[in-house]
Amino acid sequence: MQDSGVNIQAAQPLNTESRIQNPQSEILSPESRILNPVIHTLGLVDYQPTWEAMKKFTTDRTPETRDEIWLVQHPPTYTQGLAGLPEHLLNPTDIPVVKIDRGGQITYHGPGQIVAYLLLDLRRWKINVRELVTLMEQAVVDLLGEYGVAAFGRVDAPGVYVNDAKIASLGLKIKHGCCYHGLALNVDMNLAPFSHINPCGYAGLRVTQCVELGITAGISELQAELAQNLIHGLQQHFESKQHAKL
Repeated sequence: MQDSGVNIQAAQPLNTESRIQNPQSEILSPESRILNPVIHTLGLVDYQPTWEAMKKFTTDRTPETRDEIWLVQHPPTYTQGLAGLPEHLLNPTDIPVVKIDRGGQITYHGPGQIVAYLLLDLRRWKINVRELVTLMEQAVVDLLGEYGVAAFGRVDAPGVYVNDAKIASLGLKIKHGCCYHGLALNVDMNLAPFSHINPCGYAGLRVTQCVELGITAGISELQAELAQNLIHGLQQHFESKQHAKL
């Protein structure tokens, strides 16, 4: 696991200039860029400045910019996607609602939830959006499977589910062939704020988390495993595309 090397105080505004000093500076060979996305573990950071940093990274990146995965937690925040309908916020609370540029409806982020942001050049990986969503779901399914929990994705309602309860949500923004945003996996958090919304726009949808399923591993361990699953999935996908050419 590669640390960010950036000193970000817990739940303080993310300084985009210190976070991404120069995205053009990390220039590696094409093979190295493919096989080695940079992993940044940023801890507990406010949502809005993290979102702004993702947008800036994506706007500033060039074909030589190395891909990155950011692993974070957020203070309590509702995020509402581009198609978000206000009626899916059932009971307004003092938790802020941030209207953002990913797809999907409303969801909740809070401490005890792993958020993995994927800042990828999709053309580099030879992957389309549907394939990436499936890959992200499978990374979570494989992680839970390592702890004896059977989970699955759904084509009609993207995310990862255990029985009839959702444990991970997904959302992406594509800009000029590159993506940002990512996935959120519930680990050991206060689930009560989900009761004030229709999670991801589905009325009555139950949510669950790792600790309720008997998974006692800590967030640091789980997010490291999740990041490696994501990278492994990307590498496998790329290799399959390369072999298909032969």
